[in-house]
Amino acid sequence: MSSEPTEHADEHSTPWFSTDNDHIYSVEEAETYELLGDGSLAQSAKGLGPRPSYKERSTIDWLLEEGAERERWRALHTRRGLRGALAPILDSARMWFVIFLTGIGIGTAGAWLDVLVKWLGDLKEGRCTYGFFYNQVACCSGLDPGEICTEWQSWSQYLHVSSILGSSILQSFVYIALSIMFAGSAAILVVTYAPYAFHTGIPEIKAILKGYIFDTFLSPWTLLIKALGLALAVASGLSLGKEGPLVHVACCMAYLLAKVFRLNHSEVQKRKLLAAAASAGVSVAFGSPLGGVLFGLEELDTFSFSNESEVMWRGFVTSVIAAMSLQYIDPFGTSKLVLFQVTGVSDTWRAFELIPWFMLAAVGGLLGSLLIRLNAAAAVYRRNSMLHDWPVLEVVGFAAITAAVSYLVVFLRVQSSELVAQLFQECDPAKGDYHGLCNPTALWENVFLLILTAMTKVLLTAWTFGMMVPAGIFLPTIAIGACLGRAMGLLTQGLQRAHPEAWIFSACPPDPTIPCVSPGFYAVIGASAMLGGVTRMTISLVVILFELTGALSHVLPIMISVVVSKWVGDALGKDGIYSVWIAMRQYPWLPPDEYRDQGQTAAQIVKPAESLVVIQDEQQGSFKDLDAFLRKHGYHGYPVVRGEKLLGYVVTEKAKGYIEPLLAEDATSGVERRCTFSKELAASQPEIADLSGLLDDTVLQLRKEVPLQLVVNMFQKMNLRHVLFSQGGMLTGLVTKTDIVWLLTQHFPHTGALADD
Repeated sequence: MSSEPTEHADEHSTPWFSTDNDHIYSVEEAETYELLGDGSLAQSAKGLGPRPSYKERSTIDWLLEEGAERERWRALHTRRGLRGALAPILDSARMWFVIFLTGIGIGTAGAWLDVLVKWLGDLKEGRCTYGFFYNQVACCSGLDPGEICTEWQSWSQYLHVSSILGSSILQSFVYIALSIMFAGSAAILVVTYAPYAFHTGIPEIKAILKGYIFDTFLSPWTLLIKALGLALAVASGLSLGKEGPLVHVACCMAYLLAKVFRLNHSEVQKRKLLAAAASAGVSVAFGSPLGGVLFGLEELDTFSFSNESEVMWRGFVTSVIAAMSLQYIDPFGTSKLVLFQVTGVSDTWRAFELIPWFMLAAVGGLLGSLLIRLNAAAAVYRRNSMLHDWPVLEVVGFAAITAAVSYLVVFLRVQSSELVAQLFQECDPAKGDYHGLCNPTALWENVFLLILTAMTKVLLTAWTFGMMVPAGIFLPTIAIGACLGRAMGLLTQGLQRAHPEAWIFSACPPDPTIPCVSPGFYAVIGASAMLGGVTRMTISLVVILFELTGALSHVLPIMISVVVSKWVGDALGKDGIYSVWIAMRQYPWLPPDEYRDQGQTAAQIVKPAESLVVIQDEQQGSFKDLDAFLRKHGYHGYPVVRGEKLLGYVVTEKAKGYIEPLLAEDATSGVERRCTFSKELAASQPEIADLSGLLDDTVLQLRKEVPLQLVVNMFQKMNLRHVLFSQGGMLTGLVTKTDIVWLLTQHFPHTGALADD
C-alpha cells in the first residue's frame, strides 16, 4: 500500500507508515508505537495517557523527562512556515531572557543585602548625626586617611553620656538589645511565614538538582523571607554568613521567573536553569564569577546533566550578568568586585614559609572535621530536645549569649566581613592600626586574642548553623581560618625579626626595614585551609579565594593549603558539611564519588521478591480491582507479574491517569471491563483491555550476581530510580534509589536523624 499522504492529510504532519485501515500516521503518532521482536507494532507507554505529575518530596523520572524534552525540541524544529521558523528562536530567547533577568535580579538583591546588613550592623554601635539611614562608611566618606570622623557618633556620644561606666553600660545594652531584636525578628519571620527559609539551602539545592521534587522550598514567600531574614540574622552578630543562602535566594528568583514566563514545562530544563542561578548566587556572594561556575560543576555536580557544556555556558553568562549588576551598584563604594583585597603582599614567597603553611593546612583539616562533628551533634541534640518545640526562644537566647560574649572580645564584636577584611590587610601606617593588630610589642597578646576569637567562633558556629534563621557557613569559616592564619603569621614574623640571621631565614632581604613575612597572606592561607576542611571543595575554592582576595600571584600556596587540608579532613571523615546535612535530612542525593565494594554483589542490598508489593495480573482483573490496589498502597510504582513471569514495571501516577477516565465510563455504562498487562492475553481475548503499553520498558533488569559497585555506578551515572532483578524471566528482587542512598550514607552515625516525620 502506498504511504503517500492523502489530500486530506494535515499539512503539518509528515507521513511515516500506514496500516491496513488506510490511516496515514504522522511522525507524532508514529512515535507512540514501538516495533516488537515479531515484527508487529504496539502502542508504547508514551501513547497511553499523559505524563505523570510528581508529588512533593518525590523524585523525577530522568529518562522520561529527558525523552519528553527531546520530543518538545523535535516538535519545535519540525513545524513549517513562519511560525515554525520563529518557534525555536522564541523558545531560546525566552530562556535567555529569564537568565538575563535572574542575573540582574540576584546581583541587585545581593548588593542591597550588603547595604542593609552594613547599616543594621553599624546601628548597634552608633549612628550618623546628619542621616539615620547612613552606615559608618557612607557617613564618613570623603575624609582623608587618618582624619577623624566626627559625623559618626557612638550611642553614648549621641546621647551625651560622658562617664566611662555609663558609656560602657549603654553601649553594651544597645549592642545586645539590637542583636536580640534582629535575630528574634528573623526567627519569627522564618517560623511564621517560611519554615524552609532557615539554614543555608545548599543541601536542598543539591538534592533538587539531582531530581528531588521540593517546589515549596523555592516559593515566593521563601524568597522574600530568606532575603529579609538573612539581612537581620547577619546583622544580629550571630556566627553565620550570607554566602550560602544567596544561592537559595538566586534559585528562588529563577524559579519564580520561570513560572512567570512559563518555562516550567520540563523538570530537566527547570534544573538546568536552577544550576545557572546557583552559580550566579555564588558569583554575587563572593564577587567571583569564575568561582561561581566552578562551584556549580564541583559542589552541585552539574556534570550529571545530559549536556553539561550547555549548563556551564548558561551558568557562566548568569554569573557574569550578576557580577556586572553587583559592580554597577557598587554597594561598598570601591568600584571593585574584590571583597577582601590583599594589599602590601610581596609577589614572591620563601621556601621556609611552607612549614607554617603546612601546619595551618593540617590545623584547618582537623578543625574543619571537628566543626562538622560538633555541628551534627548540636543539630541532633536540638531535634531530640525541647528546643525543637521552641525555635524562636532558642534563637533569642543564643543571640543574647553570642552578643554578650562577642562584646567582651574586640575581634568578635565587629561583623565577620569587617574582621576578615582587616585580617587580610598588611600593616600600613597610613591606614592606622586595627585594634593594636600591628603593634609589635603586643605580639603575644594579639596571638592569644586571635586564637581565642577563632576557638569561640568554632563553638558559636557549630551551634548557630542549624537554628531557625537563614545561615551560611562560608564567612564564619573564613573568619576562623583568617584568625588562626594571622596568628601564625604574627608568630612567624616575630620569630624572623628576633632571629634574622638564622639560616632558615637566609632568603629574607638583608634590609630589616623591608618586611619578609606577610601576616595578612597567612590569614588567606588559614581561611583557605579552614574552608577546605569544612566544605571539602578544591578547585572552585581556590578560584573563589583568589577572586575574593585578588591574590593571583599566590595561587600556588592556596592550592597547597587546600589540598593538604582536604587530605587531613578526609582522613577523619570524607563527608563535607553539606553532605553531612544531606545525610541527616535523608534527601535522595547520591554523591558523585566512585563507590568501591569489597567483593559484594547486588544480592547484599536487593529487596527479595517475596517481600515486595507487586501487581498480580491475574488477580487485578478489572479496572476497578486495579484502582483499588493502587489506592491501597502508596508506592511510586510496582513490578507486574503474571504467575511467575515478570511482565514489567508500572508507575502509579501513569496508571492512575490512564484508568481514571475508563473507570468513569464503566460507572456510566454499569459494565465492569476487564484488563491485563499481558500482551499475549489481550491479543487472544480482544474484549480484555490491553495495558501493556503502560509498562515502563526503560526499567533496567539485572541479575543478583552482578557486582555491587556496578549497580551503584549505574544509579549515579544514569540517574535511575529503580532497578529490577530477575532470573529466567522471574522476578527475584528490586533496588531503589533510596536503597543506594542508605548504602552510601550508612557509615555516618546521624544518618536520617533530621528526616521529616
